[in-house]
Amino acid sequence: MALSYKARRRWALVILLIGLPLYVVVAVNLIDLFGRPSIPVELAVYVGLGFLWALPFRFVFRGIGQEDPDANKPDGQGPSV
Repeated sequence: MALSYKARRRWALVILLIGLPLYVVVAVNLIDLFGRPSIPVELAVYVGLGFLWALPFRFVFRGIGQEDPDANKPDGQGPSV
């Protein structure tokens, strides 16, 4: 079942405001468990984890910055509000 545009916008907001900070805390604690590695290794791990968190949510974020494709547009006018 595909999510509507409004549902995807709401889920994107929830993911960014709640999920991402929780993921950052988990990632920092995960690095702390193994002790502080060298700076290049630590940077590589954070970049990898930063990329990895977004993979499962690609479908939610795809097209969110564009106008609502489900909105009814009157003839010759811009998007309805």
